[in-house]
Amino acid sequence: MAQTAHTVLLVQASGLDTRQYSDYDSLNDALQGICHMYEQHLKKMFPKDTEIQYDLSQLFEYIDALTDLSLLVFKRATHSYAPQTKEWIKEKLYMLLRTDTNKSDG
Repeated sequence: MAQTAHTVLLVQASGLDTRQYSDYDSLNDALQGICHMYEQHLKKMFPKDTEIQYDLSQLFEYIDALTDLSLLVFKRATHSYAPQTKEWIKEKLYMLLRTDTNKSDG
């Protein structure tokens, strides 16, 4: 996985007026951005909670509920951006968060 590849995050929560994009210096930063987006969503839903906790299945449900979520990951070999689907994103999030969990356990 190209950890340092420039990545563009495209999101559409529901209607056309909810379309937004963000760009990141790396794929990992974009994946962290998706987690942060979900955490902001939870803060809006539960404004009185001082601590936000969730598991991977809840994050995946949020992703599945979005009208559209995709990443454009820069490929140096072809000098182009490769689009990635929700399923691909969830696989990479699983790998990233599993790695982060293993680091904090050690």
